[in-house]
Amino acid sequence: MKHLLIVYASQTGHTFMMAESVRRGAMQLADEVETRMLPALQAGLDDLLWCDALLLGTPENFGYMAGALKDFLDRTYYPAQGQVEGLPFAVFISAGNDGTGALTAIERIARGYPLQNMAPPIICKGELTAMVLLACEELGATAAAGLSCGLW
Repeated sequence: MKHLLIVYASQTGHTFMMAESVRRGAMQLADEVETRMLPALQAGLDDLLWCDALLLGTPENFGYMAGALKDFLDRTYYPAQGQVEGLPFAVFISAGNDGTGALTAIERIARGYPLQNMAPPIICKGELTAMVLLACEELGATAAAGLSCGLW
């Protein structure tokens, strides 16, 4: 059984709704991929080392990722060195602006682990739409399918 970890931060509930959609997509392969979804402040090193792929969700705060997600990355960065090289990851962002600041920061940190990007980011600019939530569901399904067939 492969393991998919979804770590998210949410204040308004938008990123949580995106994370739920990601989880719903991943659950389509629940017999083959175990999915764990955690708020960033509750996720830790053991969760990161458990997973075979990582999906990170954050709102854009002041052109940057949420402090809670940054905290998760800070707490796991050094202890995970040498243990997660090449771990596939993808990002979903709820943005009031364009989301590029948050994405750039996450991608820079991910290169340091180093993680492997498995899918284009989903950036929701403004209000959540059914189309964005569907894209999130497809991201979860894609991640789970890639794990299931050994792509990652």
